[in-house]
Amino acid sequence: MAGDPIHEDTQGRDARVPATIVSPWMAAAHETAAPLQGDFTADVVIVGGGYTGLSSALAFRGEGRRVVLLEGNTCGFGASGRNAGHLTATIGKDVPTLLKLFGRERTSFFVSLADTAIAEVERLMREHCIECEYEPVGNVVAATHPKQYRNIDRLAEAARVLGLPGTLLEPEEMLRRGLPRSFVRGFHESHGGILHPGLYVRGLRRAALEAGVEIHERSPVIAIDDDSRPRVRTREGTARGDLLVLAVNAYGLSLELPRAITSRLLPVYVQLLATAPLTSQQLARIGWQGREGIYTAHEALESWRLTRDNRIVGGSKHVRYGYGGKLLPDRDARIQLKLEAVLRCRFPELAEIEVTSAWGGRIGIALDFLPVVGRTGRSGRILYSMSYAGHGIAMASYAGRMLADLEAGRDGPGSVLWKRRTLALPPEPLRWLVFHLLNGFFEAVDRRVDRSLT
Repeated sequence: MAGDPIHEDTQGRDARVPATIVSPWMAAAHETAAPLQGDFTADVVIVGGGYTGLSSALAFRGEGRRVVLLEGNTCGFGASGRNAGHLTATIGKDVPTLLKLFGRERTSFFVSLADTAIAEVERLMREHCIECEYEPVGNVVAATHPKQYRNIDRLAEAARVLGLPGTLLEPEEMLRRGLPRSFVRGFHESHGGILHPGLYVRGLRRAALEAGVEIHERSPVIAIDDDSRPRVRTREGTARGDLLVLAVNAYGLSLELPRAITSRLLPVYVQLLATAPLTSQQLARIGWQGREGIYTAHEALESWRLTRDNRIVGGSKHVRYGYGGKLLPDRDARIQLKLEAVLRCRFPELAEIEVTSAWGGRIGIALDFLPVVGRTGRSGRILYSMSYAGHGIAMASYAGRMLADLEAGRDGPGSVLWKRRTLALPPEPLRWLVFHLLNGFFEAVDRRVDRSLT
């Protein structure tokens, strides 16, 4: 596909276009839909072409609605095409924190929802024949030092109390499984695994088109009219619907979004990197025969995984926020150097390994780290789902089902999110101060652990 000629189709048909290379996952040339031109009406208008927007398009189209989806760039341009590819049942900051905040009964609803969301991803892949290099190997929450054992114990106890699937891995079992030696104790979450985010989002896009969803890419929305039938405007057209779905997550900063969203979503920046493919000798040095995804028991977690061609993809850990939600560069050179140093610390057997790519982007976080789902607008005709705190593959893929339930008045599994009481973020400069206080605290705790490793 990458060798195909690149051109614009002046007749408005799908054309082969240069990829917007936001990450290695999205590097290949691909087809793009024509921009919105003229005035359109539909039953449902969706803004955003990531997992949330595409899953919503499939859900509402499955109910027989006429659906128009607008994407400002190409589908997968946002976090859906930039994440590390861990399909995990993590929801909120972590399960022990949820237990503290909400108690056993409500937490059981949250974790059940997350497990349902994993099943939804697997259903979508199966039903729509989406080949995205999915490996259902689960993910291991791993300690890098005995100082983090308490976090692993808390997670294992929370899983026991709630009846969650998973296995506590003592150091001997970590070695027996062949997990990389820097990860010394852990908890294996058996549901989920790892996948190729770019292939997955393009598979959802193809499925939506085949279902009859009308997709317009390169159609950035410049205004939203909150009428009885909401209307969105682009530079070359408009789309009006009985229902408007905002599926922009942290990539809607240029829009004048409803306060119900902006008051609860903190847009922060994270970064990732990928290495050259490991040779068979290098793989033998680190083990990792089970290929489980790994994310650490740090307060600001790190994530690590192998790709189909045996590259190590990892990062996160260091988070940035621009005052007042200011747009920042996707990547910061200082953080890239820090992540490369962390990579070499976690995989000392691979001192010679080359980092071949690095990328970053925005994610949304709420004060309680849970997804923000709800209804707004003067006539209640605007729905939204966003703010997945870095665990969005499962929950954003289930967003379509949640929003269809919300619109129909069904008390589905997602109701535990839209019925909860959420706290608004404080205004600036308090918002900036709260972020830096929390981030500074998390980083201080993690530094004490990491210094013990040197």
